[in-house]
Amino acid sequence: MMSTDNDKAIEEGSEGESEAASNSQTPSTMESLSRYLLDALSLAEDTTQILEEVSFEGVAKYITSGKCQNIITMVGAGISTSAGIPDFRSPGTGLYDNLQQYNLPHPQAIFMIDFFKENPKPFFVLAKELYPGSFKPTPCHYFIKMLNDKGLLLRHYTQNIDTLERVSGLPEDKIVEAHGTFHTSHCMECGKVYSLSWMKEKIFADEIPHCEEADCGGVIKPDIVFFGESLPQRFAECASLDFKKCDLLIILGTSLVVQPFASLAHRVSASTPRLYINLEKCDSSDMLMAMLFGGGFTFDAENNTRDVFKKAMCDEGCYELAQLLGWGDELQSLVKKEHERIDQLKTASMSGDGSLSDSSVVATRQRDVQQGTGASVSTTETHQGTEKSVDSNASPRQTETVIKES
Repeated sequence: MMSTDNDKAIEEGSEGESEAASNSQTPSTMESLSRYLLDALSLAEDTTQILEEVSFEGVAKYITSGKCQNIITMVGAGISTSAGIPDFRSPGTGLYDNLQQYNLPHPQAIFMIDFFKENPKPFFVLAKELYPGSFKPTPCHYFIKMLNDKGLLLRHYTQNIDTLERVSGLPEDKIVEAHGTFHTSHCMECGKVYSLSWMKEKIFADEIPHCEEADCGGVIKPDIVFFGESLPQRFAECASLDFKKCDLLIILGTSLVVQPFASLAHRVSASTPRLYINLEKCDSSDMLMAMLFGGGFTFDAENNTRDVFKKAMCDEGCYELAQLLGWGDELQSLVKKEHERIDQLKTASMSGDGSLSDSSVVATRQRDVQQGTGASVSTTETHQGTEKSVDSNASPRQTETVIKES
């Protein structure tokens, strides 16, 4: 993940401080200091081992034990790369390495709100290439849907804006799109809401979308979170309740470097098992995070009682976990059936540009869910009961966020 110049300066300063701290203190000293502060503030929690064994197999046994009923998933761009959507950071193939054609002052500018207000054209050119509806959900998306279908998913937190969770049939009330979504758009001047289909028509006509209200004409911006914008209020509201109930956290396809999303991993209790499926382990040595939340991940520590790292592509990891759970054939069948379904919808409702009508797929899947034909729970049923609708645009200001990351 790359950041704004100011953010980069902050990050580099933090890295320097962390390096200095690591040179002057051994890991055991840092851990001791963390525990001392937690004990002094009466924040130390029970770290009783819940897993029968702290391993990938141990997580599978825990899920099938009947003791695990409130799973939270946290995901980044890594769950969508097999669909053909580039992540942000991979050398050579990552999005930031392939933006030279847009003549930007720096790659991140295309997702900075101030630059967008000044020159929205590069963003809409890129949006045409990456627009939702051109891709199918991955096996990872369908594994998460299976967790929900089996009554095990409390909530799904995603940094992605590709709407593939919606296309997969995951109920809207189970999704927290932390960095916003293309699903709706707003006029930046008068606030009028515009639909996905309206926005798509403008983007594929190579137009900068402008408000159609009389005497307005403001630029219409998809409801995705740019650098310098607020996170959706739903993010804060759900997180404050969900992570207290979480009994298993599954993290997929994210490097966990972007705040405040990354901090969610530390909001579960100190005994809650955490499974991390990714190609690389995240850096869990942040001293401040350790002091505030009881430490980072302890994959390789002798006293590790809960953290499991699975080095794998997200689809591969989900297939392996599904196999251990006895769901392997079911997952393969679901992926095959749903991809055939999308192909049929694509043939039936092909748009002039040749891409899949995402709004049609989402509407069809949501109708199936509500009617009970989509093998999913009702969109109004959650572990907390029926949720109230919230304004997805009002929230405390957060400035260190991005569209999605891996």
